[in-house]
Amino acid sequence: MIRVTRRSFISGLLAASVTQMPAQTGGMSSQPTQAQPRRPLSGKPFSHFTDVAIPAGLTSPTIYGGIDTIKYIVESMGGGCTFFDFDNDGWMDIFILGGTRLEGAPAEATNRLYRNNRDGTFTDVTVQAGLHHVGWACGVCVGDYNNDGNEDLFCTYYGQNKLYRNNGDGTFTDVTQAAGLANSIPRFGTGASFLDYNRDGFLDLFVANYVQFDLEHPPIPTPQNPTCTYEGALVYCGPRGLNAGYHSLYRNNGDGTFTDVSKASGIAAVRGSYGLSVVAADFDNDGWPDIFVACDSTPSLLLMNNHDGTFREEGLLRGVAVSGDGYEQAGMGVGVGDINLDGNADLFVTHFQREANGLYLNKGAADFDDVTREARIGVETRYVGWGAAIADLDNDGLPDIVMVTGNVYPEIENRYPQYPFKGPRIVFRNLGDHTFEELIETVGPAFQQKHASRGLAMGDFDNDGDLDILIMNVNEPPSLLRNDAPANNHWIKVRLIGTKSNRSAIGSRVLVHYGARSQSQQLLSQSSYLSCNDPRLHFGLGEPTMVDLEIYWPNGLHETYKHVAADQLITVREGTGIIPGKGWPIHNTDKPEAHTPHKT
Repeated sequence: MIRVTRRSFISGLLAASVTQMPAQTGGMSSQPTQAQPRRPLSGKPFSHFTDVAIPAGLTSPTIYGGIDTIKYIVESMGGGCTFFDFDNDGWMDIFILGGTRLEGAPAEATNRLYRNNRDGTFTDVTVQAGLHHVGWACGVCVGDYNNDGNEDLFCTYYGQNKLYRNNGDGTFTDVTQAAGLANSIPRFGTGASFLDYNRDGFLDLFVANYVQFDLEHPPIPTPQNPTCTYEGALVYCGPRGLNAGYHSLYRNNGDGTFTDVSKASGIAAVRGSYGLSVVAADFDNDGWPDIFVACDSTPSLLLMNNHDGTFREEGLLRGVAVSGDGYEQAGMGVGVGDINLDGNADLFVTHFQREANGLYLNKGAADFDDVTREARIGVETRYVGWGAAIADLDNDGLPDIVMVTGNVYPEIENRYPQYPFKGPRIVFRNLGDHTFEELIETVGPAFQQKHASRGLAMGDFDNDGDLDILIMNVNEPPSLLRNDAPANNHWIKVRLIGTKSNRSAIGSRVLVHYGARSQSQQLLSQSSYLSCNDPRLHFGLGEPTMVDLEIYWPNGLHETYKHVAADQLITVREGTGIIPGKGWPIHNTDKPEAHTPHKT
């Protein structure tokens, strides 16, 4: 998160291991220090966004740290958010993580669960659901770890992480201790993801940890400590100068409990990185989930699955550990998607101000190129980037990029107006020629409004066929940006239910063929900044009104579906096919042949 150094990791390898990198001060990156001139708009219609959070009932502020001053690093992190259907009614509910304050928790301080009322409004059901909790919450991932048909929540914290089992009756139970996930000492949990790394049909759990930090004996900023200054101003200390956290992998035993297999899997040997957001996805399309960890001020990690219960770290080898210039950056948020429609999972990683957010193109087999400059993503370096997504916002069949911003030093804005604490939301529109154009003003006032934002989640809360945006804002109510996409563009959503695979179907890869294009998406448990998206995979199509589908299930089954009508949600059960009556609107229910899978 904090980017106060400029240092080449490539040259640094000659002198020190990753675990021995010294803290430094100076310039922040080799990237431009201010935004380059914008490309002219393409002229095509695009989505318009309206912040409907307040009329929708999302009115409570998300308490997190100091307002005018941040003393310690734990206050600066903010939390994630998620769209998920906790009551299985077909409408996306909302969960937002909150924090507290050093001097004590205000009455509003808690995580919040909002039930979707199906009319554009939400009801706060946090207390009734058993999810009221005050602490320094950071990340959330969603998955049905016990395969009972209800989506469960795992939340990371500074202190003790929490596993909340969904009881299926509108309530949750904290089963952290019973599941074997309690810490023996406080840890700084950040990113986390459910994944079935051994393909046994049960969701395992990977947890990243940021730094080793003791709130009882925190580092005190002094002018003599270079890790506690920014542009000559005293700020909170870290992460440099603090010991890195260590990451964990927990194997699901299939009986509601987990076993720590960090050492046996090789995860425990990966040390020295300040881990933040986690994405578990099949980056080399071999049918086994890999793990990407965006890391702050240290090289990011790409843990490749060896198919035998172990992982190998190859971030540098595969081109995602550092920038194309060889500089480690302040990796915070991660968007995942098929930017160039070649069937591979590409990465967009957000960074600190004066650093270009990175776009990594997957050439296949998890071999990445940094195409930030070529794609014209590098024009924007003014803001600290956080939550992000690769998603087709206007349903034109080309995935776009969206991100939120916000600084970590509220106290320096008066001294340095060029570093405002609050920033706008940003869209990079996919032009279809491997380049993007930056949009802020043209997508509606909701993108121009300034907030200190952290988590971002994509989802269709009003079930109207386009992707809306949920944003966690520090010490403010959240934002809920309703998307009004161009009406002439088509779309399809795919909901997956695992049978032999894990019930949530996390790790599935879906290919949609539409017109002359094909696009791949994977069902993830976490992405963005410590957040989780609507699990119904959404594909914009543009003009085509019919698609062919391929589904690669986590346990190896490959199914194909031909001539599926657009502009609908379809629900597919592994090994069975499209379920009539489990989508909206209902199409083709009189043509069962269109719903019968071809299996390989």
